[in-house]
Amino acid sequence: MIFIQTNNAPAAIGPYSQAVLHQNMLFISGQLGLDPQKGILQDGIELQTRQALNNLHQILLKAEMNISNVVKTTLFLKNMQDFQQVNEIYAQFFKEHKPARSTVEVSALPKSALVEVEAIAVKLT
Repeated sequence: MIFIQTNNAPAAIGPYSQAVLHQNMLFISGQLGLDPQKGILQDGIELQTRQALNNLHQILLKAEMNISNVVKTTLFLKNMQDFQQVNEIYAQFFKEHKPARSTVEVSALPKSALVEVEAIAVKLT
């Protein structure tokens, strides 16, 4: 088991790892729209979504993977009315690659974030 850590994504804000690689599977912890250098949330759902996906991408790169390795994502939204806007940004990010996905509305997210994205990726050997 390898614990993945990159300074190009926000540090974990609790007792957990950014990601854990076990054999060929990478489990990426939920990523908020936090700027990794400033440690602050981006403004609004669009910027938070883009930043959260970029943070996820940076963790994939650290694990020597990319977007095409992602097999499952989970989106947590503070407000399901943001679904369409988040979905459009998500589609731009993943392009033709379409991993399995769940989207759920939650009552609150850490740091009062509007969106959180977690993922599972598989490295083909």
